[in-house]
Amino acid sequence: MSQLVLIRHGQSQWNLENRFTGWIDIPLSPKGEEEAKSAGEKIKGMKFNHAFTSVLQRAIKTYAIAAQTAGFNNLVAERDEALNERMYGDLQGLNKDECREKFGAEQVHIWRRSYDIQPPGGESLKNTAERVLPYYHKRIEPMLKEGKNILIVAHGNSLRALIMHLEKLSGEAIVKVEIPTGVPLLYELDDNLNIVSKKEL
Repeated sequence: MSQLVLIRHGQSQWNLENRFTGWIDIPLSPKGEEEAKSAGEKIKGMKFNHAFTSVLQRAIKTYAIAAQTAGFNNLVAERDEALNERMYGDLQGLNKDECREKFGAEQVHIWRRSYDIQPPGGESLKNTAERVLPYYHKRIEPMLKEGKNILIVAHGNSLRALIMHLEKLSGEAIVKVEIPTGVPLLYELDDNLNIVSKKEL
């Protein structure tokens, strides 16, 4: 039996400003820092063997605050861009409401919520999964199979890709899954990595 905890980074400054962020390296907002601290309180007392984050500062800082709050002083997180947020291409930095006015609400909804349609110059969720899952299979899955407990702090869409795999969801189902910022999601997995239980902490 192993435990896998997923945390979407706390609110970033561009989450607050309703902008497409993607790979732009935007810091946490003050609320995001509080969410990271709250996440740390919720995982306090748990034992983790390894931790992973993306290379973007909003995930790294969320991890650092949560780990410090929880007292995980010796747990160093491995960073990899495979866990980065979905790259939004030409939409990055643009306000979502302004994009709806410019391109139409239906088109923006398709870019944001379809599984395999890319925004201009960017990645679809399918593309994101194509980099997240090989990294997961190579680096993280073997540890889980050994019964180790893993903490991953990443982004809405990179975590969707993982959840889609773990829960065996379709492309249509996963795009409807909402992942709140700064809320730990705990999976307990058996030796074959089937889900025994799942809950928000």
